[in-house]
Amino acid sequence: MNESNLELSVTRHIAAPPDIVWQVWTERTADWFCPRPWTVTIDEMDLRPGGRSALTMHGPGGEHFPNEGVFLEVVPGRRIVSTDAYAAGWVPQKPFMTSITTFEPEDGGTRYTAAARHWDADSMKAHADMGFAEGWGKVADQLAALCEEAVAKA
Repeated sequence: MNESNLELSVTRHIAAPPDIVWQVWTERTADWFCPRPWTVTIDEMDLRPGGRSALTMHGPGGEHFPNEGVFLEVVPGRRIVSTDAYAAGWVPQKPFMTSITTFEPEDGGTRYTAAARHWDADSMKAHADMGFAEGWGKVADQLAALCEEAVAKA
């Protein structure tokens, strides 16, 4: 949590350059996005400001959780900001968070940080109680493994 008490985040040093981490993040999302045994279906990922982000998470017990939002900022290789406050076409919906993902060069690899900024303390607490640290931590580990595997194969 940061000093505002409305942000949760995870960070990892990934032993792969930012361009590889970006490529895996954007092109292999279905391979790392949900902590296993959960899976995800990418319905649309229009990676540009105003572009639609739509995916459905699938649980091992048959659960289905659709998520829709829009990208607010995309700086290739460096930063992605999205929110669920809007659906495609800027249709307002009940917001839960804004996600900020950064890819910073560090020690020959990448400092990957994924943050969730919440609209209020209740939303932030609900996200923490749902297992934010464990879930987003596992996802960061899965992303790191795929990136490091890609470097090893190169």
